[in-house]
Amino acid sequence: MNESQQLIRDKYTPLGALTDRTLTVASPWDLKPIAEVAMMDEAEAFMCLARLKQCFDSRKMPRVFERIEILKKAARSIAAKREAYADLISFEGGKPRKDALVEVDRAVVSIELAAEEASRWHGTEMPMRRTKAASGHLAFTIPDPIGVVFSVSAFNHPLNLIAHQVAPAIAAGCPVLIKPALETPLSCLHFVEALYDAGLPEDMCLALIADNAVSEAIVRSPQIAFFSFIGSAKVGWHLRTLLAPGVRFSLEHGGSAPAIVDASADLSLAIPSLVKGGYYHAGQVCVSTQRVFVHEGVWSEFRTGFEDAVKLLKTGDPRLPEVDCGPIISNSRRKTVFATSKGFAG
Repeated sequence: MNESQQLIRDKYTPLGALTDRTLTVASPWDLKPIAEVAMMDEAEAFMCLARLKQCFDSRKMPRVFERIEILKKAARSIAAKREAYADLISFEGGKPRKDALVEVDRAVVSIELAAEEASRWHGTEMPMRRTKAASGHLAFTIPDPIGVVFSVSAFNHPLNLIAHQVAPAIAAGCPVLIKPALETPLSCLHFVEALYDAGLPEDMCLALIADNAVSEAIVRSPQIAFFSFIGSAKVGWHLRTLLAPGVRFSLEHGGSAPAIVDASADLSLAIPSLVKGGYYHAGQVCVSTQRVFVHEGVWSEFRTGFEDAVKLLKTGDPRLPEVDCGPIISNSRRKTVFATSKGFAG
């Protein structure tokens, strides 16, 4: 069994999962099953949340210098398995291998940056000399972890988005419950295992493999202190309305990503950039190019060059190194794409 095969197990049961219910993870390329992952129900999810809250309340988290070393060690571990992680990203998410390799590199940097920031956090002295009553007094701030973080992630960057949401929480000393997209849970599970192998206590980071109803129940809980969401605006703002009073949040949604090509543009640079921006991961990226406004003076040349470049894109099995554009993540999303394209055509 090679290294990439070791990352994909026939049966993968995350810590805390007690039921026999399983989620079948399939490749979006050929729809063949990759692995089975145990699903959690609401009771099990709240058991995980309780473990994280107990860890925070008891202040049993590793100290700052220990968290820094844990994150650095995890980053080194993932970097050492770069090829295997890229294969996993392509296998479960359909991202072309060349782009999956870049994602692994970005995830490693994200973890390293979180570790570096942990070493730079410090308090601030407040000026107390402006009034007679305050003269001679000293006031200052001290950074303090906010509490348990609940993070809900997206499918299109199954490793790097998880790193973006989990590593800063760990660096800050906040236990985190991370819910990956159900289409792509394997990268998340292995990321969490890499943290454990690096020395992170299990009660500081748990993966939640559950349906939307369970996620909504956790979102409503006053036991979470911060909610992090990456996904559609419709879902994100809906979940925001369910938060308990005082819970802070961060919502990352998609954009409109327009581009302007004026008369002075160097088309030899603009066209490849826009083709990459529009067709990267089959357009399933929040910053993918969605609208292009072209000056009428260069429109004809731009259109011809753009069409020619698109025709050169290689589609197919995303695990092959020469492929530029892989599959849409699921049948339901493919139907949405085709329905939208027909609407534009009409």
